[in-house]
Amino acid sequence: MPGVSLVMPIYRPGLAVVSVVRAAVDILAKGCEAFEVLLVDDGSPDTTWETIERLHAADPEHITAIRLMRNFGQHNALMCGLRHARGDYIITMDDDGQHPPEEIPKLIEAIRQTGADVVYGVPKSRNHAAWRNLGSWLVTSFYKLVFRSRVTTSAFRIMRREVVDAILAYDLNYTYIDGLLAWNTDRIAQIEVEHRPRQNGRSGYSLGKLLTLALNLFTNFSLLPLQAVSAVGFVVAVLGLVMGVYYFILYVSGNILVPGYASTIVAILVLGGLQLLSLGIMGEYLGRVHLNINRKPQYTIRTMLAPESRPGTARAADSEVEQNQGPRA
Repeated sequence: MPGVSLVMPIYRPGLAVVSVVRAAVDILAKGCEAFEVLLVDDGSPDTTWETIERLHAADPEHITAIRLMRNFGQHNALMCGLRHARGDYIITMDDDGQHPPEEIPKLIEAIRQTGADVVYGVPKSRNHAAWRNLGSWLVTSFYKLVFRSRVTTSAFRIMRREVVDAILAYDLNYTYIDGLLAWNTDRIAQIEVEHRPRQNGRSGYSLGKLLTLALNLFTNFSLLPLQAVSAVGFVVAVLGLVMGVYYFILYVSGNILVPGYASTIVAILVLGGLQLLSLGIMGEYLGRVHLNINRKPQYTIRTMLAPESRPGTARAADSEVEQNQGPRA
């Protein structure tokens, strides 16, 4: 069994992935008795898969290449890689060179010394555009609010085998790795690591995707939106009652000379907007339940190239498909 598994979801990385993977293999070869690198092509529309095939061919004993049938998203691709990882420690990192492979030994040392189940490599400053930093801050803030944690999350993380096995029980589509980890353990730590500028290409996360990730965090791991709607509804109902009493007193005392149209239309618009907002939030929850009942898969594998010595794993032909819908009851 490999001592360390490195899982890297890949989506349109350009040539940066070649140098990142080679550097990671060199680092792991120097510091680990046994290791493996799992490269998961998350439906890249370019020649990424051909690049990954060449990397596997250059080091077939250490590099496993997995190609998904379409773009399922970073966290779903990570779940695919985690299901095939065999190491006692599993490291995840991005493919764009912003997570330096030279920091991998620091993560391994930290998890061994602290006894934590998860250690995040958190940069002191991020080399992203302003809007990207804003989106990341929003997701991190939601995470800390939902899980009442002081830890700053990052895609550069190391996990123990036990906690990875625990989160793999989750078989639904709307996946958020950090939420699953926080659900299963509170032994989470962080260390400071270097963060480099992107070597080439651009981030696969747009502001819209980051907002969607934040929404997934709330609707999958928390009832806060529903509780907030209930609280707002209660406050509005109390204010409406107070205003009703106030205007009734004015009417009885004869201080209302001309009934106003403005107060009526404002009340209708405010209450109507709150009702639509409430229905929208409940619809988000209901829609996710509907898709999960229909067994929308986390990911579907088109091709897998694994070491010949890997127990129970053969080289997959392009026509073979593995679809993960999780364990059945």
